Amino acid sequence: MFSGYLLIRNATQVVTCSGFAGKKGKEMSNVGVIENGAVAVEDGYITHVGPTQKVLKQIKADRYTEINAKGCTLIPGFVDSHTHFVFGGYRENEFAEHLKKGNNISVTEYNKGVLNTMKATRESTYGKLYDPVRELLDEMFHMGITTIEGKTGYGLEKWTEIRQLRIMDELRSEYPVDIISTFMAAHAIPPEYEGRPDKYVDYIIEDILPEVHNEHTAKFFDVFCEPEIFSVKQCERLLKAGRSHRFKLKVHADEFTSSGGAELAVKMKAFSADHLINISDNGIKSLAQSDVIATLLPLTSLSSGRPYAPARKLIEAGCAVALATDFNPCSNFSFSIPLLFALACLKMRMTPEEALTALTINGAAALNMAKKTGSIDIGKKADMVLLKFPSYKFLPYHAGMNIVEIIIKDGILYML
Repeated sequence: MFSGYLLIRNATQVVTCSGFAGKKGKEMSNVGVIENGAVAVEDGYITHVGPTQKVLKQIKADRYTEINAKGCTLIPGFVDSHTHFVFGGYRENEFAEHLKKGNNISVTEYNKGVLNTMKATRESTYGKLYDPVRELLDEMFHMGITTIEGKTGYGLEKWTEIRQLRIMDELRSEYPVDIISTFMAAHAIPPEYEGRPDKYVDYIIEDILPEVHNEHTAKFFDVFCEPEIFSVKQCERLLKAGRSHRFKLKVHADEFTSSGGAELAVKMKAFSADHLINISDNGIKSLAQSDVIATLLPLTSLSSGRPYAPARKLIEAGCAVALATDFNPCSNFSFSIPLLFALACLKMRMTPEEALTALTINGAAALNMAKKTGSIDIGKKADMVLLKFPSYKFLPYHAGMNIVEIIIKDGILYML
């Protein structure tokens, strides 16, 4: 581990994904490749980017810890902008049963699964929830994830939801990964409110939201917009309440049915609309005309036997598309970045350039962090990944394999 002054030089490619906002449509193909490139870092921030010989003329190289990256590719660290990584219990037996039935999980089965995890999470102590996450974060980091979002949503009552947020807050101070917390009690209707969804919405708005606001542990507020769970009208009520408490907004939208979730995300000026498997043409048009990031989750489609979101239609319409793992114990127990990248290219017809943009600068934009991370630009945090091959195109080509060799987080070097 090294810190202070760091120089990565002679990289066969430096792929900058340069930008300070989400990239839309055709812009997603512009990843900014520098051949034989170099990046200089001082005190955790990028100070110089360009061809190696040009950078060497601009700095005093003898002050720097150097990495000779010949034969390798330097890219921004991956931003995983949608996960549910704090939970109690596992669901391997349930997954196996779904496989026997054809593994096409319905919204009813999904909801039942959330409630199973809710029960295990409520019954878990702080330590029982905290300890497994430490190992998970290590593994995520080794995949090249330098920024990760984590949602609650497995407590569905005030103090279990807050316990999930406090765990993420504690982990934030212990791990190099940037952890962005999202409050999502509007994930399912708990048993004590069965048949009374409006009363549960009242409970979230009147009791939980003010307490979470006072905790200062969550940045975003998310809702599961699905007619069988929360209607568009209920979600709009929730989102307005969240905004009144100064939370930034996200929406689980159009996952199982085309219900107007994407349009609601645009109306409420959410930072992202996520899933979008069944988004309507009007929803696509609305997203394209807004700054809302369309976050797609192909690992969930693979694990739950559902179709993939229409990435090509979204990109060709001019939307800004992000990719994320949706790691969770219910519909996708995987945070494999290599598999995610392969699915995006092989099953969703995204180009390697689009997929890389989606996992870096656009993921950062979905978390309101595009001005700080997600690209290799002067002034940004030095969050970067060195791949062991000479081109970023090896990400889908070496399908499903982790090709990360070195991670730089906040200018600190981690050798894997």
